[in-house]
Amino acid sequence: MLFTGTEQGHISQRPQLLSGRTRALLAAVLLSCATAVTAKDELRVCADPDNLPFSNQKQEGFENKIAKLLAADMHAKLNFYWQKQRQGYIRETLGAKYCDVVMGVPYGYERVLSTRPYYRSGYAFVTAKNRNLAFKSFDDPRLRDLKIGLHAIGNDGSNSPPANALARRGIVENIAGYSMWGEESITNPQAQIVDAVAKGDIDVAVVWGPIGGFFAKPYGKTLVVTPVPADEQMPSLPFAFDISLGVRKDDQAFAAKLEKSLARKQRQILNILTAYKVPLIKPLRGSTSSQPDPDQVALQNQNTR
Repeated sequence: MLFTGTEQGHISQRPQLLSGRTRALLAAVLLSCATAVTAKDELRVCADPDNLPFSNQKQEGFENKIAKLLAADMHAKLNFYWQKQRQGYIRETLGAKYCDVVMGVPYGYERVLSTRPYYRSGYAFVTAKNRNLAFKSFDDPRLRDLKIGLHAIGNDGSNSPPANALARRGIVENIAGYSMWGEESITNPQAQIVDAVAKGDIDVAVVWGPIGGFFAKPYGKTLVVTPVPADEQMPSLPFAFDISLGVRKDDQAFAAKLEKSLARKQRQILNILTAYKVPLIKPLRGSTSSQPDPDQVALQNQNTR
């Protein structure tokens, strides 16, 4: 296990007095200790090899950058285990001990032990600036006629919060679904929904904020990314989330070390997120509240220009 203490016992016997069997056992013990010491100096991270802006195999994602920052802070060698984020991801990666931490999990996610959050973000509207749409809520009557793009996340029947909010209002016929994952040959399939707004194929995209901010960036001032407000009709439906690191549930000591590193590098992490145009909402100090309080939330929407 990483970052756990490995005590090396004192060996009082002189080597020349040991039997061959004892020497073999000692060699095995020393090899075990050496392996543990090496592991202690590693930060093993599971990540998706093609999931910008979060991560990719070229380590161009902001989660890659944050992992590198934490590894350097802890004087640990950074190693990534790459696997596409699909159903069973946590079980097949963290659970199978191919890594010791997963970046970017919702705080309180039941399948991991989550650290304190290191950022908070939410869903966002992406529109063309020259359309002056500026939606304030899902009750805007224009949403009944405009073409709306949503990410289709999976085939398990679960809908994203924006999909639920629109469906509650009977807005379903003018929805265009875009795959989060796409075919293997497609580069950055998550970007297609933002590209569609820029091309005028759809009028508005409602996407997870980090995706909207990052992929709208190349279009400069022609696209506007604005936060999705809490839904008054569905007050328990979350549109913003505290984001944490996830470790195995019995790795409390490791989680504590990561939290100390997160605290030490808080300013640099904020700089990384800002550079990637992640729409940031002021953290609610570990709260999993789904209700971004307008009086408390300080949205730093870097792409609203």
